[in-house]
Amino acid sequence: MWCRRLMRLDKYLCKSTDLTKPEAIERIHNGELSVNGEVVLDESTQVHESNTILLSGDVLTLRAFRYILMHKPAGTICSNIDEVYPSLFNYLEVDNASELHIAGRLDADTTGLVLITDDGRWSFNITLPTKSCKKVYRVTLSRDIKDDVAHKFKVGVQLQGEKNPTRPAELEVISPKEVLLTITEGKFHQVKRMFAAVGNRVVGLHREQIGDVSLDVEEGQWRYLTEDEVSSFSQ
Repeated sequence: MWCRRLMRLDKYLCKSTDLTKPEAIERIHNGELSVNGEVVLDESTQVHESNTILLSGDVLTLRAFRYILMHKPAGTICSNIDEVYPSLFNYLEVDNASELHIAGRLDADTTGLVLITDDGRWSFNITLPTKSCKKVYRVTLSRDIKDDVAHKFKVGVQLQGEKNPTRPAELEVISPKEVLLTITEGKFHQVKRMFAAVGNRVVGLHREQIGDVSLDVEEGQWRYLTEDEVSSFSQ
């Protein structure tokens, strides 16, 4: 279902064993790694998932990719480590968490759906603007929404510091101060800047959906995506 993986030899070794990167490099320099029957001493050598790679005579197999949905709490950051705010990875109990990254980050004060993976090719289908992956946000506003905003968002608004207007976005009014906004790009602070451009201010932001995947776990909880959910981003 997925394109075969191509990566550096030291990375391959780390992803198929419990070795750290320095340990993997040491084993390679010691001549313990062979690729298709040839000893390789350069850790930067590119190897393919279909290659036969042996460590001291034992065949290595890459661990399967992981695809995770999480409900991000407020006051956490989309990072692998704690900074000014704690990392949302504190809520994730999996092995080798340092290999994971977030496909589409949220601000510290924003809650909702984030997707986490160690499959960089897959995450491109979510984050690259050319893929037009939709994201749905529930937005709480400081002022009542004006009647003309839906049309402005549909044709695109000009954000400060940007060359081109935003791509067409869909606005659904839930109440005077609460709306659902669907966008297909991910500019820096885009949702907040879009409402600022039409004279309003975001006071609450929550992501409910990415592509065809909707948030269905409680705050701080997570689950693995189903095979169908994973496949939906490659179509």
